Amino acid sequence: MKLTAEETARAARFFTDGIKCLASRPVRLMEVCGTHTVSIFRAGIRQLLPATVELVSGPGCPVCVTPNEYLDMAIAYSRRPDSIIATFGDMLRVPGSQSSLMAEKARGADIRIVYSPLDSLVIARDNPGKAVIFLAVGFETTAPTAAATVLQAARQGLTNFFVLSAHKLVPPALKAILATPGTKIDGFLLPGHTATISGLEPYRFVAKEHGVPAVVTGFEALDILQGVYMLLQQLNKGEAELLNQYRRVVKAEGNPAARQILDQVYQPDDAAWRGFGVIAGSGLTLTPEFRHFDAKVALPPGTIESREAAGCRCGEVLRGLIIPAECPHFGQSCTPEQPVGACMVSVEGACAAWYKYGQGRWSYE
Repeated sequence: MKLTAEETARAARFFTDGIKCLASRPVRLMEVCGTHTVSIFRAGIRQLLPATVELVSGPGCPVCVTPNEYLDMAIAYSRRPDSIIATFGDMLRVPGSQSSLMAEKARGADIRIVYSPLDSLVIARDNPGKAVIFLAVGFETTAPTAAATVLQAARQGLTNFFVLSAHKLVPPALKAILATPGTKIDGFLLPGHTATISGLEPYRFVAKEHGVPAVVTGFEALDILQGVYMLLQQLNKGEAELLNQYRRVVKAEGNPAARQILDQVYQPDDAAWRGFGVIAGSGLTLTPEFRHFDAKVALPPGTIESREAAGCRCGEVLRGLIIPAECPHFGQSCTPEQPVGACMVSVEGACAAWYKYGQGRWSYE
């Protein structure tokens, strides 16, 4: 049931006052998802919270965590005269080691923006003499759609459609964060959209094994305030549970139909993350039955030499170790118009959100 404006304001005051009462000691909470980060800024939530409650961004921006090696590989494919790159628009401006897809497109590479992976199949049918490579970047939310596209390509008998997969799973990244020495996270606001697919079970380890409370949270301002309130309630009681604030959307079992498609086409594999390195079992690769759609298998890219931009601290931002304003490039040599790192490119990137809404003014000093 949708709340009226008056009911929403009343609920917001209730949670805000409750948070102020509960926040008697400093706590550090991570909003895992980039959409949460943007919503927090857009709604002015940081200004509503007491100084004792610190919110830090996590690795929930798929474009941001995609390492330069993947981008350099996509760029290498784009330079092949027999290839067409199909990609979502937010990948175009992400800087690789020496170039970007936008720069390659300006030089004449055939790079096309699609709004669904299925659009790539139309391009493949219309260009039978070209290898059409879809850049499959995302988390559990978008991976089933890519899997369904592979199944459709198989049904249509397409032999010139390929996937360059960088799909990743969120829970292994959280395990990596919790296993990092010196990391202090008192609670997690977990992404509601990935839990819509996976359900709650993959996230139970956060509270059960590490004793850190976690709340699966929606994306409206009221959702986030309630999520923070639910975390502080647990911390004050000395409890650690996985709770579901987003019950109107997220079910405990998730979406079994989407997971069935995902399991049919993909299997877990080790994957490289920006800022983390390789995380075991955190990526998705095509199963043997569909391996012929894997661009790296069908069209070996050769040796790719990659490097990160000097001084860029995007990886530390993604691990919750620093806030964007602590990076020496932030707002100076790195802006949305001329990004140095991926975190300044995507609309879900923490650096882009801090720059757009805060201009580096917000700190916890």
